[in-house]
Amino acid sequence: MLALAYGFFIVAAGARSAVQIATKFDTAPLAYVLSAVAAGIYTLGLAVFVLVERQPSRWRYAAVLCAVELAGVVAVGAASELRRSAFPDSTVWSGFGSGYAYVPLVLPLLGLCWVVAQRRGTVSAASGESSRSLL
Repeated sequence: MLALAYGFFIVAAGARSAVQIATKFDTAPLAYVLSAVAAGIYTLGLAVFVLVERQPSRWRYAAVLCAVELAGVVAVGAASELRRSAFPDSTVWSGFGSGYAYVPLVLPLLGLCWVVAQRRGTVSAASGESSRSLL
């Protein structure tokens, strides 16, 4: 499920930023570049979750990426609310992801929950219990 969500946001943020940068970059360059950055982070997110699925010992990478993603959503969300003039057009993370039903705010939180479950599953598997994938 997380992989599907990250895949959707790779396409959504990537396509949005590509069109905006190509057609009206001068209107809101900061917003459009931030959408491209979001697409890059979502791409890394999907890659890291797949890596952790195959190598559970890599869960720290996923935790760091989710924390960076969450910090980005909160920082851009707060900045877009506090300094609306700096964001004449919205980004994927503007208003804490309000244009995408706040999924950009919830997604890294779900990712962190998944990382915790993976970590517990790895520890449980090492002690003989079965682990389950949430990806």
